[in-house]
Amino acid sequence: MKKYLSFFRIRFLAGLQYRTAAWAGISTQFFWGMMNLLMYRAFYRSGQNAFPMTFEQLSSYIWLQQAFLAMFMTWFYDNEIFGHITSGSIAYELCRPCDLYNMWFVKNMAIRLSRVVLRCFPILIIVALLPHPYGISLPVTPQAFPMFLLAMFLGFLVLIAFNMLVYISAFYTVSPMGIRILVTSVLEFLTGAVIPIPFFPEWLQPMMYALPFGSMQNTPFLIYIGHVSSREAWNAIGLQLFWLGGLLLLGKAVMHHALKKVVVQGG
Repeated sequence: MKKYLSFFRIRFLAGLQYRTAAWAGISTQFFWGMMNLLMYRAFYRSGQNAFPMTFEQLSSYIWLQQAFLAMFMTWFYDNEIFGHITSGSIAYELCRPCDLYNMWFVKNMAIRLSRVVLRCFPILIIVALLPHPYGISLPVTPQAFPMFLLAMFLGFLVLIAFNMLVYISAFYTVSPMGIRILVTSVLEFLTGAVIPIPFFPEWLQPMMYALPFGSMQNTPFLIYIGHVSSREAWNAIGLQLFWLGGLLLLGKAVMHHALKKVVVQGG
């Protein structure tokens, strides 16, 4: 366990060095979130349709997306891992006295969390000061906040476990770029990153909630804004645990198979 904590600490501290990039990201995310809110505000003011959320709930949902974007951004991958696989330097990684899957998993956790630490608090402070209904609201109940934290951590782990399958797929392809683009497009749509899942047609929502993608950022944010009841929230958390366990088992099995077949050429 100590070696994995060491990997986590090294990558986490390395990620904290990029403070200028973090401030650039904060400004970008703030203005992007405001543009989204203004666009939705125009739809809400039209009054032609019934919306699944109040505008106050939607505002909180969007600002949570922006504050924790680094934790749930679906397009981010560690290019160093892909480089190890495609260049053949995976041979050096295999010489380490540790499990390769666990090491990569911990590294991905560290780099994402380091970016969240730099960005989330300034964004949350700013949006908490925005006038109603454009700012972020407090959780609907005191019980919702710890459930939100638990669901957010589980959703974070589900996303990384799924991304591990993308890394492993590079063992079987000439270039990982194609599958990265495909997976990113699917995840952006099905996780609620572009449009919150409650805004999708009602006949499609059960399938989207049941897939592992709905257990990522969608679950904790809906719990925070009170869109789901307490019982539904616990059911969603149970589904997160199910997908986390399944994806971890699948990832380790596929990694084991890939490492048995891996061939490194060169000298």
